[in-house]
Amino acid sequence: MSGPKAALKAIGAAIKSQKYDDAAQEAQKLLAADPKSYQASLFLGFALNKQNKNADAEKAYESATKLKPSDPQAWQGLIQLYEKQGSEKLELYQNAALRLAEIYQTTDDKYKCQVVIDSFIGFAKNQGTRLQFKKAQEIMLPTSPIYDYLEGRIPHPSHTYQIMAQITEFEEKERINKDIGERRTRLGAKIGQVTVEVKREVLRDSDLEQLYEKIIDWSNDDEIRRQYEEKLLQRCLEALTVLPPGEQKVEKRNKVLKLANDMVIIKHPYRLAWDIAIEWKDPENIQELDVNILREYCMAFPTSGLAQVLRGFLSSEISPFPKPPPPPAAPTDTTSDESEDDEDEGGGVSLDGPALLEDRLLIMTEGMADSGKSILAHRLMGEYYQFLEEYESVVELMRNGRRLVTEEANKIGLKFENSSESMTALLATALVFYQSPKNHPEAKNLFDELLARNPTSTPALIGVGLIYEKEEDYPAAIDFLERALKRDSNNVRMKTESAWVKALNGDYAQGKNELEDSISKIDAKDPKMRELLAQTQYRIGVCLWNIDTSKVARKDRSGAYSYFLAALKSNLNFAPAYTSLGIYYADYSKDKKRSRKCFQKAFELSSSEVEAAERLARIFAEQGEWELVEVVAQRVVDSGKVRPSPGSKKKGVSWPFAALGVAELNKQEYAKSIVSFQSALRITPSDYHCWVGLGESYHNSGRYIAATKAFQQAEKFEHEVEQRKSGETWFAKHMLANVKRELGDYDEAIEGYKAVLEGRPAEFGVAMALIQALVESAWDSIEKGLFGHAVRRATETIDAALDLVETRSDAFNLWRVVGDACSIFTWVQSHISHFPHAKVKQLLQTGDDKSAYSVFDDVDGVGVDIAFANGLYSADEEDGLNLTRCFQAAILAHKRAIHASTHDMHAQAVAYYNLGWAEHRAHVCVGPDLKKKSTRYLKAAVRCFKRSIELEAGNSEFWNALGVVTSELNPKVAQHSFVRSLFLNERSAQTWTNLGTLYLLQNDFGLANDAFTRAQSSEPDFAHGWVGQGLLALLMTGDTKEANLLFTHAMEISESSSLITQRQYAQSTFDQILASKTPSSITELVQPLFALNQLQSMAPADLLYQHLSTLFLERINDVPSAVAALSNICTTVEADYEITESPSSLSRFALAKADLARSQLSAGSYAEAIDNGETALQLSADDAGSELSAEARQKCRLSAHLTVGLAHYYSEEPETALQYFLPALEESNGNPDAVCLLAQVLWAKGDEDSRNKARDHLFDCVETHPQHVQSILLLGIITILDQDIESLEAVTASLQDLRATSTISDREQGQVGEVLRAIAALSGNSSEKEVLTEIQTDVFLHPGLPHGWGRLSEIEGDKYAAEMALKTALKAVPPIGELEAGDLARAFGGTGRAGDAQRAVMVAPWEKEGWVALSDILGRRE
Repeated sequence: MSGPKAALKAIGAAIKSQKYDDAAQEAQKLLAADPKSYQASLFLGFALNKQNKNADAEKAYESATKLKPSDPQAWQGLIQLYEKQGSEKLELYQNAALRLAEIYQTTDDKYKCQVVIDSFIGFAKNQGTRLQFKKAQEIMLPTSPIYDYLEGRIPHPSHTYQIMAQITEFEEKERINKDIGERRTRLGAKIGQVTVEVKREVLRDSDLEQLYEKIIDWSNDDEIRRQYEEKLLQRCLEALTVLPPGEQKVEKRNKVLKLANDMVIIKHPYRLAWDIAIEWKDPENIQELDVNILREYCMAFPTSGLAQVLRGFLSSEISPFPKPPPPPAAPTDTTSDESEDDEDEGGGVSLDGPALLEDRLLIMTEGMADSGKSILAHRLMGEYYQFLEEYESVVELMRNGRRLVTEEANKIGLKFENSSESMTALLATALVFYQSPKNHPEAKNLFDELLARNPTSTPALIGVGLIYEKEEDYPAAIDFLERALKRDSNNVRMKTESAWVKALNGDYAQGKNELEDSISKIDAKDPKMRELLAQTQYRIGVCLWNIDTSKVARKDRSGAYSYFLAALKSNLNFAPAYTSLGIYYADYSKDKKRSRKCFQKAFELSSSEVEAAERLARIFAEQGEWELVEVVAQRVVDSGKVRPSPGSKKKGVSWPFAALGVAELNKQEYAKSIVSFQSALRITPSDYHCWVGLGESYHNSGRYIAATKAFQQAEKFEHEVEQRKSGETWFAKHMLANVKRELGDYDEAIEGYKAVLEGRPAEFGVAMALIQALVESAWDSIEKGLFGHAVRRATETIDAALDLVETRSDAFNLWRVVGDACSIFTWVQSHISHFPHAKVKQLLQTGDDKSAYSVFDDVDGVGVDIAFANGLYSADEEDGLNLTRCFQAAILAHKRAIHASTHDMHAQAVAYYNLGWAEHRAHVCVGPDLKKKSTRYLKAAVRCFKRSIELEAGNSEFWNALGVVTSELNPKVAQHSFVRSLFLNERSAQTWTNLGTLYLLQNDFGLANDAFTRAQSSEPDFAHGWVGQGLLALLMTGDTKEANLLFTHAMEISESSSLITQRQYAQSTFDQILASKTPSSITELVQPLFALNQLQSMAPADLLYQHLSTLFLERINDVPSAVAALSNICTTVEADYEITESPSSLSRFALAKADLARSQLSAGSYAEAIDNGETALQLSADDAGSELSAEARQKCRLSAHLTVGLAHYYSEEPETALQYFLPALEESNGNPDAVCLLAQVLWAKGDEDSRNKARDHLFDCVETHPQHVQSILLLGIITILDQDIESLEAVTASLQDLRATSTISDREQGQVGEVLRAIAALSGNSSEKEVLTEIQTDVFLHPGLPHGWGRLSEIEGDKYAAEMALKTALKAVPPIGELEAGDLARAFGGTGRAGDAQRAVMVAPWEKEGWVALSDILGRRE
């Protein structure tokens, strides 16, 4: 025994000397020798603890506790070890502390026991988390082993449970907020759904309800117990709302209801409990509720919303509960029992409620505002509103109530079937009367829903019956009302309604009898029955009115009339009685004053009195009070009585919408009038006048397509209007013609106007519209290039004006149109001979006031002399005179328009504006030899535009016009005018273009470019802006290609009347053709030729562009037209030269003669060509006195020399021809084309000397111009014919070089290939192989050209080659390539197919290849 004791002493000494390592080693040795040594385990645990070896120390102490469980030292060591580690071992600490306390309990040491518990609780509070502190509280609960021992020394369980509950509340709140914050950011998360899910998870694991229950059970404080009873109810209700449907939800709801009822039983004033106890009862009828509980609720919570609603309802006429007994008058002694009685009766709160209806309604409305979540409040308030017939409020309230029922049912799992049915019945019944019949379909669906659940539902039966009554389906209404009457036979209202429906169904006698039977049961002294009494009396009167419809019976004042008056005595505000009395006074008593008053009173009382409203509207319309008509119509529309509900048999009323449409049309509110007429037509689709009004509204709002359809629809109902004789139908035709005119369909518009005038020839407005349409059609034709049609329309305009001027010679628009018609002829001068001078003269002579033509006559000098002049004139003078007559007649007509618009300032301003443009047009039409910088017409135009600006300074077009006419006179004024115009309308592309033109004239290209750019951006389809940019491209950069692109685009978007666009486009296109190295295709020449033809129609005196058109005609091989035009030009220029002898005329004559000679040469007129060519040579000589430039003179003489030479050659005079070719060659400085032509003539002459000269000329040309293809080809052909091997090699090399280049055209490539194949064919023995090699080389170098493939198919007979030749030929035709029709026909003929042979014949019937191929194919078939 000495060994273990000595070891223990040694361990103790080591510990005292703080040698914990030695102590631990010794203790471990001792335990190895004696594992059951309690002291060794203690020493080992202590030593390891000091060494911070917590885990090993814990094991040592646990071993010690197992050896001696009842010894406190080991447990104390564990506690010290756990305290050292903080909250990490708090749960183990709790177990150790509880075990140590139990040991002290065994030893009956309360002090140490309490110290252990207090130390642990303090440590848990300071070191542990909230949840650990909550867990630590369990050591002091009644369930703890030491609770009974330490009872009185530790806190009361209620206090402990409160601490645990508070911790749980805080932790749950924190967790809920945290989880919601994390989950709400997920994709697709909804905050409501996330909240429910989080609360459901937290409450599922929570013990808070049990804690509340323990607090209630253990607490001795009533206040705390009530507090936690409220918390428990709140907690259970919250858990109920988040639980999913199922058994748990039902159990939880029952628990909540029990808790609430218990609180109500003990009269605990907790509002939530009372609300649950009252709201969740869901009674079928309100009288099933306990009135005492309702009154106690009002007493306990007098300021709550539900209490206010209850107090008002309980005191109302419809309350099913008896009135409460009055309180004692003067109580002298108050005991506790009496106090309770007072509380039962309401205490200090009066349960009688307010005495007046207004006060009751006010308090209930205020209460309803605070009862948004109360189902009972909605139900009570709905019934009261229905009693007051406040149907709009019922509808709004019951819609909210039904939503509330659904929400509450989803929350707590209680269906509230009775409340739902009650609210549905209230809502459906209100919808029957509110905005009737708009809401009838919805009400019918709701009643059907009720009847599906309860087929005997009285409110549903009555409601459906009323709906059928409103929809005039009386048999169905009778059926439902009779079924309802069987269930409630004492209901007087139902009886009267059933009788009335029978009367409406045509059985007036039975209806009258039943109504009279019902009227005896109505208490006339009861204020609530007065309205029913008045209604019944009125209905009896209606029955009498319809039983005997004779005039005598209806005039009888003791009949229906007496009942109508009786109804008003019962209820002075009964509107239908006033309507019936109004009809009586209007139709039978003939008392208009009284009838109007009755109708006004009826309509004032009820906007549903449609009959009274219509009669009242007719009275106002007859008196011209249209504003009152609109007011009446709008009120009828707002009443909702005019539109029948979907599926209803009742007809709608369209006249209020039609009246509104007319009123809005007069106020120019077209969008509103469209809606009104559309509404009227939905009710009455065959109303002719509504279709006309709708069409006019569409027309005025710019919706012309819709207007067309409306007027066409109106025409379908014309025969009905004519049969009823309820109006005239011409206006629709007139408006349809107006629409067609606005759409630009002038032909149909003119036909429409003429059709109207056939029936109404005296209708001035239609006749005026006709001549306006005629002149607009003429202008439209000019813009489209239909010049002949334009002249015909202008002539028709003058004819129509001549018919109209006899009746109204003072019409401004008449003279404006006449002026425009005269101006048409100045724009189409090729038809100037068709000007109806005599008719215009007759027009202008209408009226005796000659002063009408004196406006600015001192400036422009325009009088009636020329316009009225008669006589015969020569052909030369006729066109000029007619042109002068045209523009002067236009000026005079516009002056007459000024005279006619004296009393209209705006019309006068427009008239001066029109006159200004007429004067400007006269200035433009004046011949260039007579025109100066400023003519009298231009000065008059300036005066006119200034006058129009004085009259209307805010018109941007007036300022723009002034800028145009002053551009040459005063650029500063012009610039100011354009800037002012742009200030008024900055998006005017025309003004920007005019400003750019002004800058262009002043050589300010930068500003001009800015202005033209603004014009393009403002209106991209305005052609003149692009023309301006094209001119700038020429002037600033000289980029003719860019200019041509701009002019081409301008031409594509421009109107045919734009002269400058056509001129610039044609000129730039011709310049591009001259600059191009490749020949032009036919498609490139057609469009500019069309433009020049239009230009010639508008300005036939423009010889410059007429001459240009002949150059285009020459290029498209229209030689006869070119010869005719050039002959005419020569004649005109020669005549001008004979008069003026100007060098410019001489120069133009020389050029025209040269071009005429060339065209005559093409036509085969060689003698004439020689004559005109020699004339051109004489006129273009250096000493002839012309103004031709050196380059122009050279080209003119070269053309004339070559033309005369070729003419002599074809006249078989080669010697003479050479005399012209040689000078041509000299004057053209060796022009290679002239050289080729000379060489051909020399070679054709035949003698050796001439041929040598031809060779020499060609060699010199090739040496000078090595890239000239024709000279090389010609030289190659000559060398082939000469068999000149040495020269042939040089020519072959040049041709091989040309074939390898891409600078020559496709046609020239084909010619080069042909010459090379000819050279190969003459090369020697292997000629066929050489030819094939050349062909293959052609295909290899130019696989996209057809000539190589064609030759290959001819030699080899290869069908594939023929197919390729055809495919490449199809891709090389214009506009893609330059292949001619003959070449394409040869490609078709080479395939060997009959269809392709036929196509070859069709494409080029003049070529023999197609015919030969077709013949061969047909021959093989035979």
